[in-house]
Amino acid sequence: MQVKSRHHLRADEIDDLEADIASTTGVELDGDTYEMVELADEPFDVVLVDGEPDVVAFESEPFLTVQGANRHEPSTGVVTVDAGAISFVSDGADVMRPGIVEADPDITAGDLVTIAEETHGKVLAIGRALVDGSEMTGDSGKVVESIHHVGDELFDFAV
Repeated sequence: MQVKSRHHLRADEIDDLEADIASTTGVELDGDTYEMVELADEPFDVVLVDGEPDVVAFESEPFLTVQGANRHEPSTGVVTVDAGAISFVSDGADVMRPGIVEADPDITAGDLVTIAEETHGKVLAIGRALVDGSEMTGDSGKVVESIHHVGDELFDFAV
């Protein structure tokens, strides 16, 4: 990933970012420094919170990275998968209904969501909901499109 530019966020940008993250994940970020890293060759930008790549902006829509979600433990917008789905989700597969054991009922189709495993609650991926949270459990069908997962370029991002 090639860095196009880096700059510290202004106070109003930080306030907006913190409000967006709190409303979508329930996480209250409380960093001392926020630095936007714009990437030349990727469809997303990264925000370093106290030097850690905790936030990603997909098409200007801020959300936690997998690392950020594991550091800050989101309380809303979470889809929980069973042990059988872990290897698939960790490799970037979309999430299918049979692998879901629980989903936040407040999720709306189109929302960004965190995908966690049920045993330890570790976040494996970030995805976009294809259906509402109340419709995610069941017997068949794809319900979350994976857009960032453990081991991808964003997960391995370092400055």
